[in-house]
Amino acid sequence: MSDSWPGTIGRTWDRSQPWLEPRARPREDAPNVLLVVLDDVGFAHLGCYGSTIATPAIDRLAAGGRRYTNFHTTAMCSPTRASLLTGCNHHAVGMGIIADMCTGYPGYLGQVTDKAAMLPELLTPAGYSTFAVGKWHLTRARDMTSAGPFNQWPLGRGFERYYGFLYSLIDQWHPELVEDNRFIPTPREAGYHLSEDLAHQTIGMIRDARAADPAKPFFAYLAFGACHSPPPGPARMDRPLQGAVRRRLGRDARALAGEPDRAGHRPAGYPADPAQSRSRRLGQPER
Repeated sequence: MSDSWPGTIGRTWDRSQPWLEPRARPREDAPNVLLVVLDDVGFAHLGCYGSTIATPAIDRLAAGGRRYTNFHTTAMCSPTRASLLTGCNHHAVGMGIIADMCTGYPGYLGQVTDKAAMLPELLTPAGYSTFAVGKWHLTRARDMTSAGPFNQWPLGRGFERYYGFLYSLIDQWHPELVEDNRFIPTPREAGYHLSEDLAHQTIGMIRDARAADPAKPFFAYLAFGACHSPPPGPARMDRPLQGAVRRRLGRDARALAGEPDRAGHRPAGYPADPAQSRSRRLGQPER
């Protein structure tokens, strides 16, 4: 018992006053947050940005919200995740390269420094329910074992629940999965695909938390692996897309570059010709 305990212990119960620390509660209008991360997906793959690939569910979400055109990515898995979850430059938090290739030098340590708080490390103490589902890829390969250490696994970085995989890529039909801090058997059901499983797990975690405390807000981090290699989509979803992908591969780059124009999302001054953009970045005269 702490010396700072504010209760009172008298000689009898009626002269005593119990005390338990109050639970942290966010303000009443605190929002629920669902953060969805897709590997290797860009503006050219989303219908709401002018793509010829049909993404009706994403388009419906975009129609009711806001679309941005100035997102900066590190073009690598672990660094992008580190920046997204900390709000910091990836080199500054020790994740200048993917976790599997850490060099042992500052900026490239293969894990996020404890000096940089991740979102759940802020939200959980503030009274949020926090869940991570799907691809993690913020732990060194040597630490991905049943013996730990677990301090850089999702629960070690502030999340209360986790279901997914720790590695950079995985078989989407026969994945090696982790639940919280333990490896679990690979699912064997007929027709299983990891993407559907991750969505169901996210819904289940949210449902469980809301059943116990409907007023408690949640932060759910859902990182799919299906857009990363190896080519991973279920056949019933891949077939309708194959024709659209072939048509896109056969088109001129300049025609593809015009898609953001048709959707009205090209930033002012951004050249329509990809060659001009490349020349400008390299400091070469435009052709």
